[in-house]
Amino acid sequence: MANQDDSFIREVNEELRSDQMKAIWMRFGGLIVALAALIVLGTVGKVGYDYWQETSSSQSGDAFLAALNLARENKSDEALAALTALEKDGYGSYPVLARLRSATLQAQKGETDAAITAFSEIGKDTRIPPALRDAARLRAAYLLIDHGTYDQVSSEVEQLAVPQNTMRHSAREALGLSAYKAGDFAKAKSWFQQITDDTESPRGVMGRAQMMLDVIAASGKA
Repeated sequence: MANQDDSFIREVNEELRSDQMKAIWMRFGGLIVALAALIVLGTVGKVGYDYWQETSSSQSGDAFLAALNLARENKSDEALAALTALEKDGYGSYPVLARLRSATLQAQKGETDAAITAFSEIGKDTRIPPALRDAARLRAAYLLIDHGTYDQVSSEVEQLAVPQNTMRHSAREALGLSAYKAGDFAKAKSWFQQITDDTESPRGVMGRAQMMLDVIAASGKA
């Protein structure tokens, strides 16, 4: 008798749960389906976006490598055309890398003014990561040592020649060389001295700075 009672109670409970589920489904079934559809669509969208990212990045990478190969084969004009296309249509960091490489090719071709302008523009473009902007400023500054004035070099890199900047050593070297070329030996000495006084200066940069300090000291002009 007890077993029959237990069986009857279970059947009643199951029926009640079934009725409750039916009621819940009648009330919220549409919403549940909609949420499930959104989850599925979101997953599909994420997978599609990841695939697009990977494909776009891969295509831009291939295009960049192809342009570099053209440059290595001394096909500068073709390389510049490929890099220009990548600047416009490339994905991720490749448009910036293409701009930097284009400016380098212009410098190698002897188009110094165009290269300086290109590097300087990259250095001022706030959409570009700071490290790449600083590298572009340095490239412009080194070209300006022979093709510009001290003030032009200073406008590019003096802001980098501060203790907290990792590129300060090269910036100080560019400033020192430009000042020396301009005949301002006291200013040149100051920049080179900052390099030798900085214990974190790379050995090569420090060696060149010490050599310039020796030259200036031997000249007796500072």
